[in-house]
Amino acid sequence: MKSLKDYSTPIFWAEGDPGKLDRALWKITFDGLIEKPQTLSFERLLKLPVSNVKARLTSVTRWSVEGIWTGISIKELASFLFCKKEAKYIRVFSYREIYDTSIPIEIALKEKTLLAFKFNEHDLTEDYGGPVRLFCPYLWGYKSAKSVVRVQFTDKYISGYWESRGYPDHATIEKGIVRDLNDNGKLKSIPGGEVIDFLS
Repeated sequence: MKSLKDYSTPIFWAEGDPGKLDRALWKITFDGLIEKPQTLSFERLLKLPVSNVKARLTSVTRWSVEGIWTGISIKELASFLFCKKEAKYIRVFSYREIYDTSIPIEIALKEKTLLAFKFNEHDLTEDYGGPVRLFCPYLWGYKSAKSVVRVQFTDKYISGYWESRGYPDHATIEKGIVRDLNDNGKLKSIPGGEVIDFLS
């Protein structure tokens, strides 16, 4: 199966390319409104139940790529960490904590929202947010933060990196035209919301 690179998926790091990242030393801190705040190594994270979902990453810059994403569902993590009922959002931070974004807990707990580490059975490289990135096909791609180092469960919404620069906080995928990278970048029409099928 093709990798993100094979599909010529655009590479963009708003906060600067992080360079080579060491999976053996990678850690993610989980804190905020949970009963069991803790820091998990990448190795420990992989011992949690793994999910595979077929879904699309769709960018506000109007491209979309579909594949099988492998990772740990946020729903699984919320259960493992004993998420408190007061939690209304998850706030996710990328490497160096320059980039952050928040999504509502009800979207975070949907089946396809993952901390993903593979695409089509290929490890996610640093270019595409490896070792672990948030994957949320229900919202524009700027909500799918790359190279995650911290996940905070919170009762308050805080605008993230792009949101504080004018991008919509809700990040709802809007009806329009995108380049389907699975079909050599062919222009196709999408409805609003998660991209599952193209309009005829």
